[in-house]
Amino acid sequence: MEYIDIEKELIPYRFDISLAEEMFTFEVHYNADHDFFTLDLERDGEVIAVGEKLVYGMPLFIDTWDRRYPGVTLIPLDESGIYSAVTWDTLSKSVFLYIWEEDDAE
Repeated sequence: MEYIDIEKELIPYRFDISLAEEMFTFEVHYNADHDFFTLDLERDGEVIAVGEKLVYGMPLFIDTWDRRYPGVTLIPLDESGIYSAVTWDTLSKSVFLYIWEEDDAE
């Protein structure tokens, strides 16, 4: 499975990424007081989501999904099974934002 590499040393920062053959812009933020990350999502200059919290094992945008979101599932996971939380210490160390496509289920 592929994952989106979050470059913590650049936070807050924006980047463009192609998902399911469509271009999206992510903006990554970190809340140091409570040790969590959020993502903002844009497509074609339109803001689709703001402040989506990265929660371990929970797909992003699951509560508010509509057709404008990426046609893939984005989910923070640790394939090694060592960690079970998305924190400053775990993200991009062992926990990554995986891109789960229908083909991955097979």
